[in-house]
Amino acid sequence: MSEIKIMLGNEAIARGAYEAGVKVSAAYPGTPSTEISENIVKYPEIYAEWSPNEKVAMEVAIGASISGVRSMASMKHVGVNVASDPLYTVSYSGVNGGLVLVAADDPGLYSSQNEQDTRCVARAAMVPVLEPSDSQEAKDFMKYAFDLSEKYDTPVILRTTTRLSHSQGPVTLEERCEPIDIPYERNVAKYVMMPGNAKGRHVFVEQRLKDMAADGCDMPINRVEMNDTKVGFITSGIAYQYVKEACPDASVLKLGLVHPLPRKLIEEFASKVETLYIFEELEPVFEEQIKSWGIKCIGKEIFTVQGEYSANMIRKAVLKEDMELKPAAQVPARPPILCPGCPHRSVYSVLNKLKIHAAGDIGCYTLGAVAPLSVVDTTICMGASISSLHGMEKAKGKDYIKNWVAVIGDSTFMHTGVNSLMNMVYNQGTGTVMILDNSTTGMTGHQDHAATGKTLMGEVVPAIDIVKLCQAMGIKNVVEVNAFDTVTLEKVIKEEVAKDEVSVIITKSPCVLLNKQKSKKRCVAVSEKCKKCGMCLRPGCPALTKNEDGTVSIDETMCNGCGLCMNICKFGAIELVEE
Repeated sequence: MSEIKIMLGNEAIARGAYEAGVKVSAAYPGTPSTEISENIVKYPEIYAEWSPNEKVAMEVAIGASISGVRSMASMKHVGVNVASDPLYTVSYSGVNGGLVLVAADDPGLYSSQNEQDTRCVARAAMVPVLEPSDSQEAKDFMKYAFDLSEKYDTPVILRTTTRLSHSQGPVTLEERCEPIDIPYERNVAKYVMMPGNAKGRHVFVEQRLKDMAADGCDMPINRVEMNDTKVGFITSGIAYQYVKEACPDASVLKLGLVHPLPRKLIEEFASKVETLYIFEELEPVFEEQIKSWGIKCIGKEIFTVQGEYSANMIRKAVLKEDMELKPAAQVPARPPILCPGCPHRSVYSVLNKLKIHAAGDIGCYTLGAVAPLSVVDTTICMGASISSLHGMEKAKGKDYIKNWVAVIGDSTFMHTGVNSLMNMVYNQGTGTVMILDNSTTGMTGHQDHAATGKTLMGEVVPAIDIVKLCQAMGIKNVVEVNAFDTVTLEKVIKEEVAKDEVSVIITKSPCVLLNKQKSKKRCVAVSEKCKKCGMCLRPGCPALTKNEDGTVSIDETMCNGCGLCMNICKFGAIELVEE
């Protein structure tokens, strides 16, 4: 009897990779995709790594595929942008062993800077896309994707979303298959994408998509559920679950292959229903194509292109039900904040005091943009802090950036910050770059990277020395400072921003959540010494609260003894004590 297990969508994707016989997995952590690799590493049959960025991860997977084994890369939707260079080209060259890219979209912007739709990228790259609707399909579609990859000589994208990645469902486990390694044969016309060869491969790619669209009419992952023919839905992924919840009696064409679209199947289904709705999250990818075929349907006229969908959206827009809900309980707003004891808070408190602006980057430290720290002025994408500061200096001159710094985390620096800093040096820029080194990839749940000295598979390896790396670029001014030594940090920042050359300040303090042992020290308020000035409250540590009489209390269950508030207080009203 087969074992059935409750699994997250991401966990099921990892299981599907295992059962499909994958041998190589590469990824860069990014919510909502991170748990895929964290579960893959549990299978010793698969080599798994955190690559420094998504482009490298994609190239590692491509190399493994060319050698003749099944391989995969995993990333969030904005990571696909970073990986797009090799992705667009491997679409032409095709594969040897099966190759799957798992791309996790984020409708609703739960942890991302945009809401882009990976299906749009796939159409441009001419890469087929599968989209599962629950955990069982996440596992099954993963296996099917490898079969399609090898059958049609193509990389395949498995598209997931936050709701699917982080929802649980029953999954039937099966045994791992061990595909025979496909021998590598030198084939310059296929694998060397210079213009003459690429022209021929482009013809192949166009025919491949036509063949898949035709074959898609009979693929088991595209399913017609004929019920009441008055209303029909064409949908896919998690949106299918909302259709079934809101309109269980409607007819449904559930697409598993979401690019290329099986035109004949869609035309047949559309001819059998009176009113056809296209229910797809984010962009009107289905809708635009279906309408271009002359098929009458309703889509974004009544459904939004923004945010997550829901069953209530159908009830309101299609069934015309009154969805006025009772007023929600009035609870205080709880915006995201830096953790108590976070070294970023210490750094930002000094920058705030000095009235210095920061070009920000992607990571926990983005929270330095909001009150009360209010330091970060820009956030664009991974590595952009350094490049954008360089652009400001070239646009406005050296004096303009005397009250600016770039802030970037250690993992993000290894991702794409290295290239940006290299550009700053090469093009004779000036400016101060602050690398906030907390020894982890903090925002996505504490994954290792090239500068931590540990791999995804738990191997201890030489850690990249960030100081030496910066010095190797020819940067003379590289200073390492304890993030909580605010006196020294203030002095160093003043000195470095005044220089007319590139300087790097590395603030070293591990993420407070990395310490598995609770700190034995706590800060306590000495109320009789408190002058009620409120200076200790300015960094916004959630462990501190202001009492009715103006004094301060410190929640001992939240405080971890970082000492920032104590360092700020000039009256000895906060003391560091042993528990």
